[in-house]
Amino acid sequence: MIFLYAVAIGIALGYALRGRLAHLAALRLRCLWLVMLALVIQFLIFPLFTPEPVIPYGTAVLHGVSYGLVFLWLLLNVRVRPLIVVGAGALLNLLVVFVNGGYMAASPTALAHAGLTSVAETIARGETYGNIVGMSAATRLNFLGDWIALPRGLPFATAMSVGDAVIMVGLMWLLVKGMRTRG
Repeated sequence: MIFLYAVAIGIALGYALRGRLAHLAALRLRCLWLVMLALVIQFLIFPLFTPEPVIPYGTAVLHGVSYGLVFLWLLLNVRVRPLIVVGAGALLNLLVVFVNGGYMAASPTALAHAGLTSVAETIARGETYGNIVGMSAATRLNFLGDWIALPRGLPFATAMSVGDAVIMVGLMWLLVKGMRTRG
């Protein structure tokens, strides 16, 4: 949901630079259904607003499959330069998830600052919540995990990772580029 901020900012910048939403069609992104399938898998194993998955088995494998689908889509669209930035951010996130057994390391403190107190308490006890596990001495690559807090009071406030921030920059660039390009 935090990526909606990148979409809103990217569209606003696109308009500020005299772009048009209709020009986005000129991007001609291939196989967008791969991203949609990856999102469906993610929502089935890590549904919003609940720690309980719809599919409770094979979480790490399905998480890897969803990343694989996204990377395949990025490879098929590598000619669109902003997607290289998106891919770099996704790779950073994948590294953290991979070394932590299929879960993103997240800071309980950052989640509490975002107003997600119950989630912060859950992962601080050593339990997982959705796709996250609490940062600790046992988790690896914590500096790339979810430690950047979006402050409580903002819609969709949460903790985000460096990879998420890189993905957001890529999405904003993609939207601005697409809005300014004519077919």
